[in-house]
Amino acid sequence: MESINPATGERIADIPAWDDAGLDRALEAVARATPAWRDTGFGERARLVRRAAAELRARLDEYAALITREMGKLLRESRAEIEKCAWGCEYYADHAEEFLRDERIATDAGTSYVACQPLGTVLAIMPWNFPFWQVFRFAATALMAGNTAVLKHASNVPGCALAIEDVFRRAGFPPDVFRALLIPTALVERVIADRRISAVTLTGSDGAGRHVAAAAGKHLKKTVLELGGSDAFVVLEDADLEEAATVGAAARMQNAGQSCIAAKRFVLVEAVAEPFLARFKERIRRLKPGDPMREETTLAPLAREDLRRQLHAQVTDSIAAGAKPLLGCEPLPGPGFYYAPSILDRVRPGMRAYEEELFGPVAIVLRARDEADALRLANDSRFGLGASVWTRDPAKGERLARAFEAGSCFVNGMVKSDPRLPFGGVKDSGYGRELSAHGIREFVNVKTVWVR
Repeated sequence: MESINPATGERIADIPAWDDAGLDRALEAVARATPAWRDTGFGERARLVRRAAAELRARLDEYAALITREMGKLLRESRAEIEKCAWGCEYYADHAEEFLRDERIATDAGTSYVACQPLGTVLAIMPWNFPFWQVFRFAATALMAGNTAVLKHASNVPGCALAIEDVFRRAGFPPDVFRALLIPTALVERVIADRRISAVTLTGSDGAGRHVAAAAGKHLKKTVLELGGSDAFVVLEDADLEEAATVGAAARMQNAGQSCIAAKRFVLVEAVAEPFLARFKERIRRLKPGDPMREETTLAPLAREDLRRQLHAQVTDSIAAGAKPLLGCEPLPGPGFYYAPSILDRVRPGMRAYEEELFGPVAIVLRARDEADALRLANDSRFGLGASVWTRDPAKGERLARAFEAGSCFVNGMVKSDPRLPFGGVKDSGYGRELSAHGIREFVNVKTVWVR
């Protein structure tokens, strides 16, 4: 488990990975803790989850600095991430009992109802790009539902994995209700197969999703998969171009573009393509790379050197196939894993930039003849996580939002996750939902009880 500062390339720490015996001890400890946690009432679960929220806020600066050191995002974005984790905990502490309340149904029985009961232990396989939020949006729901939880975090953020485990310890959770598993990827399939694991949730690439789904399916384990995205940002003729360009730049460049729901494909109706791009290019050009710990920095590094190499290969291959670089499209010199904020125009089917997810600060431009063509281009993707449309006509925007093939569709707003709304995708972006009432019901036994 190797931790490297993306802003400098300097090694922070090496944490030895567990062997099979260490993994087995952890899984057995969680299994022993599971029955008592399952029988703990909602009131006590909520009290502890609220204490986790308080712990996050009490150590916000410490945890935010850890995120920035390990995966490189801007410190202000790391602070916002910790605050969002606390909000998610409080939301489920307030609403979980209501979401999982018995549902009475009139039948030929004297009494019949549907009860939602915990499954057991949920394995979470989580990515590095939001190293606290991705974990807490799973953990708050799983724990409030009465499940125990084990975390296999990305190998480049081991400090975050251990810090999250410590949050629950400090909050007073019973030992082993939540554990971080410091294991290599090679042991993940063994964990999925283990009889002590009841379900699996993964946030990651569609390739990882296929492997996890196959392993879980072999053992008949329930899965939720939140995979990659190549979100369309559709700008119609009647859009407010100033607002669309400002929000579009933020939607593409937050977290250095390393977000599944970042705006990636800018689908522009030809009539407004040039005036939009002039505004968009101006805002992208203003971004200032530098130390992500400093407030004046507005462009963070990519999380790893191999990710920068992969992104640049996608860009250069697309340019060789005919795409036009409008801005950037190259790594930045100097220490750290920085990539220039970039715009790639005239992207067409068959190019890597069209067919693949670009995980970094590169916006691709697709030009549409009209509104109908824009919808066609937006849906012409194997991904379906999020989408947004920009128009001065909310009714038109809502009509198009309903036509997008995506799990989340925003009209005149940036796609984002919110504890109050379900989150997830379709097509190669996965299946199942996180957050809201829908998310907490993914990992429960929806049980029918019939009494005469």
